[in-house]
Amino acid sequence: QVLLVESGGGLVQAGGSLRLSCAASGRTIDSYTMAWFRQAPGKGREFVAAIFWTDYSTYYSDSVRGRFTISRDNAANTVYLQMDSLKAEDTAVYFCAGYSRSHYTDGTGYHYWGQGTQVTVSS
Repeated sequence: QVLLVESGGGLVQAGGSLRLSCAASGRTIDSYTMAWFRQAPGKGREFVAAIFWTDYSTYYSDSVRGRFTISRDNAANTVYLQMDSLKAEDTAVYFCAGYSRSHYTDGTGYHYWGQGTQVTVSS
């Protein structure tokens, strides 16, 4: 079993930056695809970014590509999401997910989830 704990969320002004962390415990995540999803109030869960364990390939949603960067430190058993040029529409609870058994954008295919961290961007 893997426990994922997100941190780094908070309130930031539009145009600012935040760095989210997802610390894993219980098992190493070096053989898992890891991803970030988000859910805004009144909306469904949305794929944000993913990083493969095989070659560290990264993938992003159109809405965050060029502004967000996903990375992983297997030695620290941690995944990160650097968020720059934040917009009000980035306001959401951000979730870390691991071990995909489906397409990396499909949230239903991930086996492990964190509890989420709130990101609020003021305009």
